[in-house]
Amino acid sequence: MNLLVSAVLGYLLGSMPFAVIVSRAFCLADPRSFGSGNPGATNVLRSGNKLAALLTLLGDAAKGWLAMFVAAGVGASETAIALAGLAAFLGHVFPFTLGFKGGKGVATALGVLLGFSGVLAGATAGIWLATAAITRYSSLAALVAAAAAPFLTWWLLGKLDVTLTVALMCAVLIYRHKSNIRKLLAGSEGRIGGRK
Repeated sequence: MNLLVSAVLGYLLGSMPFAVIVSRAFCLADPRSFGSGNPGATNVLRSGNKLAALLTLLGDAAKGWLAMFVAAGVGASETAIALAGLAAFLGHVFPFTLGFKGGKGVATALGVLLGFSGVLAGATAGIWLATAAITRYSSLAALVAAAAAPFLTWWLLGKLDVTLTVALMCAVLIYRHKSNIRKLLAGSEGRIGGRK
C-alpha cells in the first residue's frame, strides 16, 4: 500500500505544470506555443522573463524533492520513497494535466537526486554546469549529467535500488532529448546565449 500511495502522490505532484502555471501568472504566452514547445524552464526563459524561468526551475525541482520528503514524513520505506521520486519525474515528463506531453525532466530529476543526497545532487549539477560552461550546449550538459548520475549514485551511496531508480530516470531523460541529440549530431543545436 505504501508503494501505491507513494507512486500516486509522486505522479500527481510531478504532473503540476509549473511552466504553464508560472507563465499564466506572469501573463506570458503558453511555453508550448513557442521555441521548442517544451513546458520547462529553458523554454520559459525564451520568453525573456528570467524570474518566470527561475520560478519554473525551482517549482519543477521542488516537486521531485517534495514527493520524497512527504513519503519519508509518513514513514514510507526507502523503496517507496525512491518510487515517489521516480513517479514525480514521470509525472513531469508524462503529465495527465497536459495530455501526457510534458517537459524533459532535467530540473525534476535534480530534485529527485536532492531527495536522495545533497552531495549527489550537487555533484551532478556541477557536471551540468561544467559541461554547459565549456560547450555552451544546455542539452549536451543535461545528457552528460544524466549519463554520469547513475555512476555517481553508486559511488556516493552504494545502494543498488537507488542506483537502479536513478538509472531508469536518466534513461527516460536521455530518451526525451532524442531531438536534441539529432540536432547536436547535425550541428544545428542552439547554444546558450546564441542567436535564436
